[in-house]
Amino acid sequence: MRRKSVALVMAAATALSLMAGSGVSALADEETVELTMWGGWAGDQIGQLEKQLEGFNNSQDKIHVTYMAQDSMEQKLLTAIASDEVPDIVLWDRFNTSVYAPKGALMALDDYVEKDSIDLDQFYEPAVDELRSSDNLYGIPLTVDTRIIFYNKDLLEEAGVDPASITDWNSLEEAAVKLTKWDGNVLEQSGFSMKDVGLFNNWIAQAGGQMIDDTTNPPTTAFNSEAGLTVLEYWNKLLNEDKVYQLGFEDGLGGDGFKAGKVAMTFNGPWVLEQYKEAGLNFGVIGQPKGPSGDMHAMMGGFGLAIPNKAKHADEAWEFIKWWTTQPENGVEFCKISGNMPANKAAAEDPYFAEDDVFEVFTEAYTYAGIRSKVLGYSDVEGLALIPQLQKYVAGEISAEEALANAQSQGDSILAEAAQQ
Repeated sequence: MRRKSVALVMAAATALSLMAGSGVSALADEETVELTMWGGWAGDQIGQLEKQLEGFNNSQDKIHVTYMAQDSMEQKLLTAIASDEVPDIVLWDRFNTSVYAPKGALMALDDYVEKDSIDLDQFYEPAVDELRSSDNLYGIPLTVDTRIIFYNKDLLEEAGVDPASITDWNSLEEAAVKLTKWDGNVLEQSGFSMKDVGLFNNWIAQAGGQMIDDTTNPPTTAFNSEAGLTVLEYWNKLLNEDKVYQLGFEDGLGGDGFKAGKVAMTFNGPWVLEQYKEAGLNFGVIGQPKGPSGDMHAMMGGFGLAIPNKAKHADEAWEFIKWWTTQPENGVEFCKISGNMPANKAAAEDPYFAEDDVFEVFTEAYTYAGIRSKVLGYSDVEGLALIPQLQKYVAGEISAEEALANAQSQGDSILAEAAQQ
């Protein structure tokens, strides 16, 4: 028995030696590598992602990717890294890069980009910039989005409003007034949705201002300015003088009065296109209005694909990222599935987008869009300092001057603390 076992071992060793000599990989190299991708997309979006992953998984037999939805993904990622149980890929909100890359959440991809001669100019520049931190690149852009004005064609036609006439703040106000209907003290139809004070960053840029002054050390807030007051005065006119909107109006309409046919115009992004089509809405879109300074501005957001720090299959994850982001046809296919728009410019030039009236307006908006500030602490400046004060302002609890001053004081403290970390 012992001689037979030795003989079998020697035969197996000889076979493996012959396989290696003939260029045949060892069994471990032939096995499919299983990758896990984390992301915050849930609900119907899971099916969209799974369909895209199926396309990749069927395109080759060496790598298989599975998607796992995660709540609070960014924080979970830090915990996973500490325990050496990280996913291989993350579907990454680019805005979080400046916060989490310095914390060691992501792997720098510069060496991969250089090794494979990836031309980053094939992507929208702001999207690439948003994935940089301390001169390192931490992801590849996947999608881009921004907000433009959606309008209800039937309601505008009924009111005699030509959407082409809406080009600036003044003409937007005039149209909103014509499109608003009251029955006594009851608002029946809003001319323009004003539910999202978080769009202040877009409005102030159109007024010629900025959110952050990053020339100071540490950076400081810059929204308590003439431009900031101009925005709030414009909001006040729409809300309290023209009465084109009422706070809480959309709460009883599923949160989206435009979808319910009770709001004539609203700011929104490409992610709602399929929803509005399924709802049977007869809608059109126009670009951002010019502000009083003549500036046209939009905020670009979107997602990228990144590799977490300590990922066990980084090389295979990189192959997947290249497949999805650098091959335009794959970017187009996902956008057909999901309604998103690709960050790859060649994909965005596909007839599917270029010959579509709605996508054409979005594509134009990306030419004048910028990104939110990347200074440490900025997201908390918006979420914890500014937005709560703006909510108090539109509710009539404090003045415009108080709102901006309070937010400046809190915001500057946040930035100073972040700079010390």
